[in-house]
Amino acid sequence: MNLSLILASKSPRRKTLLQQLDYQFSCVSADIDESVFVNEKAEDYVLRVATAKAQVVAQQNSNAVILAADTSVIVDNKILTKPIDFNDSKRILSTLSGRQHQVLTAVAIIYKQQINSIVVSTDVFFKTLSAQEISDYWHTGEPQDKAGSYAIQGIAGKFITHIHGSYSAVVGLPLYETEQLLTKYSFGNNLT
Repeated sequence: MNLSLILASKSPRRKTLLQQLDYQFSCVSADIDESVFVNEKAEDYVLRVATAKAQVVAQQNSNAVILAADTSVIVDNKILTKPIDFNDSKRILSTLSGRQHQVLTAVAIIYKQQINSIVVSTDVFFKTLSAQEISDYWHTGEPQDKAGSYAIQGIAGKFITHIHGSYSAVVGLPLYETEQLLTKYSFGNNLT
């Protein structure tokens, strides 16, 4: 039986990454409450949110394989969310400046109510940022809708000295791990 694949996301970055795996798929937005629970561990949070996104889309698409992901930036065991304004972005980027942080990306796949998932952790190292660099970066518009107030694949790439782990996971979808999860399904439109 040939299955269809749905990416439960409106993220252009996740769409581009999934296209790199040569699958044909459709995208369906999965709007859910992404609030962090009190005392919720970061790994539990990203896994819960990715799973919830997949479940929402699966309710309307019971005969498709649903793929969802969630990414969070973690420093000092705290989840750094998207900035609400310049001052919040300045606080976040100042916290990341000159040090290491983790990026956790959870991938959840649902088919016929069966869930397969994984959480990928990557260590990211930032150079020391000046107040001017932070201000200039904010005014590019890039950090305004990004977890941790930066996009590794964009202008902020110049702030990153090195990473340990998966670059694609930091962008939003770990390609190797996603492919491993998807290989158990037979897609009639898989180009590989």
